Amino acid sequence: MTATRFNIEKFDGVTNFNLWQVLSVIQLCLTNRVLQEVLMEKTSSVLWK
Repeated sequence: MTATRFNIEKFDGVTNFNLWQVLSVIQLCLTNRVLQEVLMEKTSSVLWK
């Protein structure tokens, strides 16, 4: 099993903390396979269809 590393941007105190928290969780949950499938999509609404 290989380890996957993610660069999570540190909270800067300027943006909404809840938004930053959700963004970090989403980034950590997406696997390489999922990222490859959604890489070419232009809008997030397409992803939820």
